[in-house]
Amino acid sequence: MAKESAESKTTTDHDEIRRWVEERGGHPARVKDTERDDSPGLLRIDYPGYSGGDSLEAISWDEFFTGFDENNLAFLYQDKTKDGKQSRFSKLIDRSSADEKGH
Repeated sequence: MAKESAESKTTTDHDEIRRWVEERGGHPARVKDTERDDSPGLLRIDYPGYSGGDSLEAISWDEFFTGFDENNLAFLYQDKTKDGKQSRFSKLIDRSSADEKGH
């Protein structure tokens, strides 16, 4: 049972992503100075108290999801750690990678 709960999942559903991130105290962000006229920049999820805060700037969910969709990204995440605690593990991956994994 513990093994099953530690498995990662993949989604492109905006509401699911937003809920998962906000339940863990995170918010959408981008790497500073990576935005361009036609791109919101390198997207990240920022959690208070984690390293990297100086290099990130908060952005709106609308801006995050615009870049998320334009860059054909998927959200890879884990609900629980192997010991059953809430996990903050997530990363943005290419949707074609997610499709190849059968998600």
